[in-house]
Amino acid sequence: MRALNLISKMVVMASLRSWKDSRLRIVDVNKTERCFGPRSDQQHLVTVNSNNVYRRLLFEGETGIGESYMAGEWSADDLPTFLGAAVHNAKALKLGGPLSTIKRIVDNLSHSRKSNSRSGSEQNIHAHYDLSNEFFQLFLDNTTLAYSCAIFGPDGSGNLADAQIRKFDVICRRLDLKPGSRVLEIGCGWGGFAVYAAKNFGCHVTGITISKEQHTLATKRVEDEKLGDMVSIQYADYRDIKGTFDHIVSIEMFEAVGREYWGQFFEICSQLLVPEGTMLLQTIAIQDKDRHIPMRASGWISKYIFPGGVLPAVAEIRDCLDQTGGNMCISNERDISQHYVLTLNEWRRRFWNRIEDVRRIGFDNTFIRMWDFYLSACSGSFAAESIRDVQLFIENKPHHADSR
Repeated sequence: MRALNLISKMVVMASLRSWKDSRLRIVDVNKTERCFGPRSDQQHLVTVNSNNVYRRLLFEGETGIGESYMAGEWSADDLPTFLGAAVHNAKALKLGGPLSTIKRIVDNLSHSRKSNSRSGSEQNIHAHYDLSNEFFQLFLDNTTLAYSCAIFGPDGSGNLADAQIRKFDVICRRLDLKPGSRVLEIGCGWGGFAVYAAKNFGCHVTGITISKEQHTLATKRVEDEKLGDMVSIQYADYRDIKGTFDHIVSIEMFEAVGREYWGQFFEICSQLLVPEGTMLLQTIAIQDKDRHIPMRASGWISKYIFPGGVLPAVAEIRDCLDQTGGNMCISNERDISQHYVLTLNEWRRRFWNRIEDVRRIGFDNTFIRMWDFYLSACSGSFAAESIRDVQLFIENKPHHADSR
């Protein structure tokens, strides 16, 4: 293994000569520093604690580099910024190279077994969202408990709670919610949007979740706000909802639907909406140009953070809406990706500020490094524009104009 590590190191170091757009400084196990890329004000300092990292990088790709970080084999002075630069320099890092193909195939097969059927969805959601309410309350804002992209003010102004409330307000106004409007929220989280829409717009909101922890706390928050006559939090799968609604809201839940269920999801939404009803779908998405990349759900984040999750391309959503044969179509699209970098960085800052409480709850150093890598990798990916966050306004009627 030692020989393979050293050979892998030689290969990676040679490849890093093509690093571009920033300065990469690597301090090796023996404290030797090597620099790659042009002289730049943007510098990344990476400290390597084990030569295992080079072998993992070559033979295990994205999953391997994440697992190596979890094991404490390397660190970076500014992890989100470095991982963003790593996305731009994937070839120089040998990420996704041919030697990691077997690992990606194995991970993809494992991912494919985590289907988002009714029972599968519950298990997949439980793996992430039922870690504990206390844990999420450590880094989400106390007002909304929103676990999705916020919308900050000009130049990133405003605190996290204000930015999340602004996001809720944007959605409510975009849907033109009125007193008495019947709203279904698919994936209601801890109830933040449902409470806001009921209190500020007089809506009747049905929020659904298949996270037991979320259902318990969201129900309590509705009771505490004395909104029981306006907000109903149900432990239910979207496939089991009956009735009709004026509007549907789904904020970053669609990523957990699963590609094989996308058509069914929109067919159900169309059936639940009244004629002329509207839907606001906020989702993390890949770039349209990447829609044909094979095994795109075979990476570290699918294995450790969101089992069963697949990011759509907006073009795939449009195709899916066309193929369902219904009347739903996207009439407006807003990209809010730049706000997700700010949101994730704020979550990460709050996470580290409460790190002793994270340990007190019972999470060990491996979990802490895993969560740090998750938040940092997402921030870096949004900054590098390899993924995006969009709000799609969908109308339940024949309408093919697309004003953006």
